[in-house]
Parts: sequence; structure tokens; C-alpha cells
Amino acid sequence: MVYKFVVLSDEDESFVREFEFLDSHTLMDFHNMIQDELEFDKSQMASFYLATDNWEKEEEFTLFDMGTGSSTMEVAILEDIIFRKNQKLLYVFDFFNDRALFVEYTGEAKEAADQEYPSCTNSKGIPPKQVIFGSNSRKLYNNIVVSDDEEDEDEPEVDDLFLNEDDEETLDDLEGEDVATEDEE
Repeated sequence: MVYKFVVLSDEDESFVREFEFLDSHTLMDFHNMIQDELEFDKSQMASFYLATDNWEKEEEFTLFDMGTGSSTMEVAILEDIIFRKNQKLLYVFDFFNDRALFVEYTGEAKEAADQEYPSCTNSKGIPPKQVIFGSNSRKLYNNIVVSDDEEDEDEPEVDDLFLNEDDEETLDDLEGEDVATEDEE
């Protein structure tokens, strides 16, 4: 049996991808198809979530075993997780900014002998960027200063934090003296 899906983005209404998979394919196959079709960097994390009719996240399917009790994409066979028409999935591809693609199961068809699966049957619009550094992410970094060319005169130098002038004289006195070790005592 062939399962049909439509993939949408809330960032661009013109973006649409339609895919067909065999019912025996896994979410890992789906992940790889999305990555290839959208030319995403495959080294980035991603997860699928079963979703409610209101697109609220439910069960998570991760790229690899995270030890959190979630299932992996590799073992999630489509016929086992797709159980009704209009079944919704979220494909989270940018965890930092909580960005996702909206995946909806639209129906099924008979397998065509001359068709290779999985396949993208409709491709419209420009895909979203995989990772963005927008206003949300900038807010987190606004207060971080990597370097400051001006020296802050109120801050003591590193040497001043550990030694003061009295300590330096004491160290000079110890240089010429023999210090007893535990073995000698």
C-alpha cells in the first residue's frame, strides 16, 4: 500500500511538498527524503512527533536512542503509526528555534509497478532555511560580550587577584631557604 503525505510550512504559504511512501517504510526513510528534497544538512538533529488535530506534540520519534523512552525513527514503521486519515505529524528540524514542518497523511493508493518509492510527487515553493538566527535567538545573546577593547579600570588584573605586594616579598624569602618535605620530618 502507498501512503500519501503533504508537507507544509507556517513560514511560507507557497511551500508545499507531497510525498508517497510504502506502508513498510520508516520515519527514518521519511526523514532522509525530507533532508534530500530540501537540501538540509544531515548532521543536524531532527524529530518527528505524532500530533493532535491542533498540531500539539504527542509521542516523539528521534534520530537515535536518546535513552528517554522515546522511539527512534528507524523502528517507526509507517503502517504502525499512521492509523487514520488526516493523521498529523510534526517534523522538528530546528530545535533551537522550535521550528517544524507540518506533515499530514492524506490517503493511500495502490502501489504502481513502474514507480520508485519513496518519491516526491509535488514540489512548490522555496523550503525554509534549516537554521535561522532570528529575533528569538538574538534575544538570548544580546547581553553576551565576547571581547571588550577597553580595559575596565574597576576590575583588578589577574595577578592582583592572587598575589599582593606582601605575598611577593614572602615568596622571595622562601627562594633561598630549604623547605622541609614530609619525608624529612
